[in-house]
Amino acid sequence: MSAMLETPELPAVFDGVKLAAVAAVLYVIVRCLNLKSPTAPPELIYQDSALARFLLKSCPLLTKEYIPPLIWGKSGHIQTALYGKMGRVRSPHPYGLRKYLTMPDGATATFDLFEPRSEHCIGEDVTMVICPGIANHSEKQYIRTFVDYAQKNGYRCAVLNHLGALPNIELTSPRMFTYGCTWEFGAMVNYIKKTYPQTQLVVVGFSLGGNIVCKYLGENQANQERVLCCVSVCQGYSALRAQETFMQWDHCRRFYNFLMADNMKKIILSHRQVLFGDNMKKPQNLSDADLSKLYTATSLMQIDDNVMRKFHGYNSLKEYYEEESCLHYLHRIYVPLLLVNAADDPLVHESLLSIPRALSEKRENVMHVLPLHGGHLGFFEGSVLFPEPLTWMDKLVVQYANAICQWEKTKSQCSDTEQAVSGQE
Repeated sequence: MSAMLETPELPAVFDGVKLAAVAAVLYVIVRCLNLKSPTAPPELIYQDSALARFLLKSCPLLTKEYIPPLIWGKSGHIQTALYGKMGRVRSPHPYGLRKYLTMPDGATATFDLFEPRSEHCIGEDVTMVICPGIANHSEKQYIRTFVDYAQKNGYRCAVLNHLGALPNIELTSPRMFTYGCTWEFGAMVNYIKKTYPQTQLVVVGFSLGGNIVCKYLGENQANQERVLCCVSVCQGYSALRAQETFMQWDHCRRFYNFLMADNMKKIILSHRQVLFGDNMKKPQNLSDADLSKLYTATSLMQIDDNVMRKFHGYNSLKEYYEEESCLHYLHRIYVPLLLVNAADDPLVHESLLSIPRALSEKRENVMHVLPLHGGHLGFFEGSVLFPEPLTWMDKLVVQYANAICQWEKTKSQCSDTEQAVSGQE
């Protein structure tokens, strides 16, 4: 009798379990997608100066709220995954000419050259020299999208193809691109300066490319001649300080480390005959034992220690990371410098952001831009679910470059006026 009376209560118990399960799933979704995170304008770190005030006035994106897609755009992991897997949506196919440059050690550097498709806003010849992220090249979708947008805004674009990254280009020397080697980028810039003597340069680097371009500019003062400005997006500034964070599991950095290492292994192994074969030019400290270690490597640090550092004869991983990082060169850059990171970038630990912050607080030519969202090279925009073809990052880089061009033209006109007045006197 009592069992019969208790039976009607069972559906209520089951309904409670279902409700709790649904609530738990919703909680996990809200937490994983970071749906409660607010949207806001990016945090800006800079010194008050005439240049900074002009930029704030001329670049609305610096002070405007960055709004990522509502459902998933506040998750740095999804933004990063979409960039890594898909690149961009409806990516265009700009037409360019591939150039080949022979380096002193026999390596063949390549870059793609894209001519402007409209007149520039100041009516002058301006070229963007672009360095992509790790193991990337001009055929990557995020590069194609950015180049197409820059062309439409009147910029000629030269895009470096990292040595060994293009699948259809064989290495002609036992050396690949490394974290901070500026040789190929410098050769491309010199070619542009020589071929277009009237052009001015806007230097752009994405991720690892940001490290290379900043290091290049700081290595020699002459490298900054005819450079209007530099933009670095999503770089980590110090490989030595970043290596410890890359072995940590918070924000899944160790997992990203494994994925990037796996990709690097595939690229290196595709060139193993040139790199590890019987070649008189190959580094003496690169042996078959290193090839064996490469097969079992699960992190970028292992690959860097066993292979990459030996291309340039570094004695240790620490020496390699110290010498190849732009950290010790940033203070030698005197042209306007925009450093862009995302607060939710799963690859760049928040401790590394103290580097651009400190620099921006001391130098009038530097501005650090830190939106809450964007992931690593994501920065997708959109209303609810589907992202727009152009990202916030694409628009910001071009908008900043346009503003700097206007700033330099205004300064030049004021200087000409002053000289004319003084001549009349």
